[in-house]
This record gives sequence, C-alpha cells and structure tokens, in this order.
Amino acid sequence: MSVRARPTWLIVLAASLPMFMAALDNLVVTSALPVLRQELDASIEELQWFVNAYTLAFAGLILVAVALGDRFGRRRVFALGVAMFTSSSALCALSTEAWQLIAARAVQGASAAALMPLSLTLLSTSVAPRLRPMVIGVWGGVSGLGVAVGPLVGGAVVEGLSWNAIFWLNVPVGLLSLPLVLFALPESFGHRVRIDLVGVSLASGGLLGLVFGIVRGEAAGWTSTEVLSGLVGGLVLLASFVAWERRVRDPLLSLGLFRDRSFSVANVVGVLFSFGVFGAIFILIQFLQIVQAYSPLEAGVLTLPWTMAPMVVAPLAGLAVPRIGTRAPITAGLVLVAAGLSWIAAVMTEDVSYARLVGAFVLAGVGMGLVFAPSATAVLATMRDEDNAKASGTNSALREVGVALGIAALTAVFTATGGELTPTDYVDAATVSVLVGAGVVALGAVAALALPHGRTAGSGDAEPAQVLEPVG
Repeated sequence: MSVRARPTWLIVLAASLPMFMAALDNLVVTSALPVLRQELDASIEELQWFVNAYTLAFAGLILVAVALGDRFGRRRVFALGVAMFTSSSALCALSTEAWQLIAARAVQGASAAALMPLSLTLLSTSVAPRLRPMVIGVWGGVSGLGVAVGPLVGGAVVEGLSWNAIFWLNVPVGLLSLPLVLFALPESFGHRVRIDLVGVSLASGGLLGLVFGIVRGEAAGWTSTEVLSGLVGGLVLLASFVAWERRVRDPLLSLGLFRDRSFSVANVVGVLFSFGVFGAIFILIQFLQIVQAYSPLEAGVLTLPWTMAPMVVAPLAGLAVPRIGTRAPITAGLVLVAAGLSWIAAVMTEDVSYARLVGAFVLAGVGMGLVFAPSATAVLATMRDEDNAKASGTNSALREVGVALGIAALTAVFTATGGELTPTDYVDAATVSVLVGAGVVALGAVAALALPHGRTAGSGDAEPAQVLEPVG
C-alpha cells in the first residue's frame, strides 16, 4: 500500500491511539492514588513517586528516543515504545509492593518517551501540508480525551474491579496499536547522529536530584545532607548539562532551537502550565476522596465537567490557530485555568457543595482545551523540517519536568503548611497548595504574551512563516 493510498483517518488513528494510551494511563493512576495508598500501604512520598517515576523517566529519555528514531527509523522506535509500554503495564499490574510499582512505572515512563514526540512527528510527516492544522487539532483532541476519561475510567475500574486492572487496560490497547502502527504509518528518518550519552546522564541525574530533594525536604529537613545534596547536586548537573550541550558535536538538546521565539516561549509556558495544573490535580483528586469521602468512580464522575471540556475545545482551538495564531488562545486558556484554580481554593472547605465547585471545573477545563493544541502548533510553527522531532521531543520533556516539579513542589507546600492525609488535616494546606498552583499558571499567562501575534509566527527578527510550516 503506497503512502498516498493510506486514508488520513487511519494515519491519525495509528499515531494517536498509543499517545492516548499513555495520556489515559497517567491520569488513571492519579485518580487511583488514595486506593493505592491503602492497598500498598504507601506514604505520601511513595504516592509522589508513583507519578514522578514515570514522568522523570519520560523526560530524561524522550530526546534519546527522538535521536534513535532519527537514526533507526521513527516508526520502528515508535512501535518498540508501544511494545515496551504494553509489557511494562503488565509489570505494574503484577506489583505487590510500593517499590515494585515505582520501578515498573519508571520502565513505563521510559517506554512512553518514544510515544508522545514521535506520535506528533509521524502524524505531521504522513499527511498533506493543507491537512496538518486539522490533524494536529484532532491529535490534541485525542490527548484531551485521555485527560477526560482518565479519572472516570480509573474510578470505574478501581471500584468495580481492582487497582491492578487500571494497568491491565493498556494491554489490549497496546496489542491493537502495534499492528496498526506498522501497517498505517510510513517510515521516516532524520539526521543520523551519535547518541549523546553524557548529556542523557547529566540531564537525568540533575532532574532526579532536584525532584528527590523537593520530595524529601519536609520529611528529612530542608537543611539535611541528603536534601541539600539532591538540590545542589541536581542544579550542578543541570548546569553542567547546558555547558556540555554547547560544546558537544551532536548535542542531545540543540540549544540553538531556543533562538526561535515561538518555540522558546511555548516551552516556558508548557513548564509553568504543567507545574501548576498537574500539581494542583494531585492535591484535588485526593481532596475529593479523602476529605469528602467520594468513591473513586464518584470522584471521576464529578470531575467530568473539567476533564471533558478539553476533548471538545482542543480540536476547535487547533482549527482556529491558522486564522488567529497561537498567542490569543494560549493566553486566554491560561487565564481561565488560573481563575478556575483560584475559585476552587476560595471555596474549598471540608463540606463544600459540588454546586460551588462545578463552575470552577468547567472554567479550568475550557482553559486547558485552549492550551493543548495551540501549544503543539507553537512549538513547530517556525521549525525547519529536520528539527521537528527534536523540537517536539524537547517540548514533551520540559512539560513532563513541569509535572514532576509541580507535584513535588505543591506537595512540599502541602506538608510544610501542616497538611496530612486525613479528613480533618487536609483542607487548609490543600488550599494554599492550589493557590500556589494558580499563581504559577497565571505567571504562564504573562509569559504567553511574548508569543508571536496574529496569523503568522516569526522568530526574532526573521521573516515570519506560516503557523504550520511544511514538514517532511
């Protein structure tokens, strides 16, 4: 079957289904955290590592996956990621101790590193240029669908079956995705360069040290040797990573990409957005179950106004980008998310009624939908064809860094203000944490004002290019 003969809908399905599986898995796990705390006798630190083991492995290896895809074939590496993600999901389901689940989640995150950036790259290189705004909008909608149904599916499965089943769900999806990827997506390659193993080690070690220091700060003491070693060592390693990338012949991260204004601002916005939103979600999911005593399924249903909104809004925002640019929807979306989180913090009490929360959920959900697809477009707006995979991979890595740092930092705020995982000692500290998250998202809205304005996106003083340049 020739490349031209492949139906667009089949290409979109093949590229998006594995990405949907990974997006679904992350929020399914988040919604199951209170149950995992009981079933595995997990501490609040271990709850953070159930999420952060995934996100740090993802962030640390995503650019490696992009480089491997460029060298050995993007479809081949993407398919390998699907196979590994499916297998590691089974390992998660078979875990009987907290440390086993953390280790399996790290493998799962490493596998997912091949899914998100290569999904978008394979999609954008497999369709005609005139269709790219539409398919990227659909891709964003599928990601929104993963956000939408994650808490609901997680709640239903945990309540109806067991926590293990949330990971078994990935196995049939993965088994369906693998032949679809091999059949529908054409192979593509990029520049075949050496893998920057030194860069991988410095970046991964730096991120791990930084998050470890934040996670352990309250329990071990912020001036303790282990915490200071993690924080200072992490910062030193990250600074060494930047210095190394400036001199190595084939860098893991091409720092020259950040000369592009749309790319650099979109990444700053992505980190701040992920930090504030997902750090707050980590706190709020447990509020509904621990404080208000909702079951996992009930909590999933109650958050549907928030989680369903991106599924509707993201594709529409993606379709509007060629006409209005990326700055307006991204800035508006971040303002709405910050307002929604502030609203939640303002009304949060032990016995707050759902009627007082639902408006904030809708506001935050619409805002997230306005950010998703336009952000993906902003990252690739003025990239050269050969830089698309690395640009997308960098953005995905930085957003996952934001998730990990957000969960670690907002949980540190929670524990530092006296928060405990009990109905009576949760709300006051959670309110402060959610407000901090809202403030970080609002800072992202200010940063988004620096995005190129209007229907075109320029880079610095360079001649402006169309919002979506031809790719591949």
